[in-house]
Amino acid sequence: MAISQQELKQQVAQAAVEYILPLLQANDVVGVGTGSTADLFIDELAQYKHLFRAAAASSERSAQRLAKHGIQVLDLNDVESMPVYVDGADEINALRQMLKGGGGALTREKIVASVAERFVCIADESKVVDALGAFKLPIEVLPMAVASVSRAMSKLGGVAHIREGFITDNGNPIIDVAGFSVKDARELEQRINNIPGVVCCGFFALSPATVALIATQDGVKTL
Repeated sequence: MAISQQELKQQVAQAAVEYILPLLQANDVVGVGTGSTADLFIDELAQYKHLFRAAAASSERSAQRLAKHGIQVLDLNDVESMPVYVDGADEINALRQMLKGGGGALTREKIVASVAERFVCIADESKVVDALGAFKLPIEVLPMAVASVSRAMSKLGGVAHIREGFITDNGNPIIDVAGFSVKDARELEQRINNIPGVVCCGFFALSPATVALIATQDGVKTL
């Protein structure tokens, strides 16, 4: 009988905790991402909260979940370094490049990840792709730049739509862009991030995951 997607997410959340525990020391801060798989990781991590000092979260949602478990949540400005950042992905390729931001926390995810020594991506096998872009690319933009960035996306071959009824934790809208399909998104990530008004795009290609733990029907595999 096939293992459900929810069970796969649970498996990879447990595997992530087992992977990071040997990396942690008593005074360490753990970087934690956002999303359904990250939620399960937080729940698993809570059993070992005595083994590290605190966490840094990429969203208000994750910060609240960590706090409910009695884990101290630090402002990232008070964190100089972290051994590890753990987060999910909407897509990941063989180069461990990711497309993220389905939950809208892409900018904070990228910032928190930049402070960590390692990025551990946790996902189920449905997120593994040959080319990034089947999932619409989220781009956080300044409110006044929605139209201008959307036009710029058209010139790059994408079709942009504003995410209705959604504002990020930073107070900005997100546009979701369909039409991209790229094996290596580094150049495109750079081009989009350089467009005036773009806060951050959802390609995580310039700084890919250090390691990816992928839950499959045959167990958790490591990329």
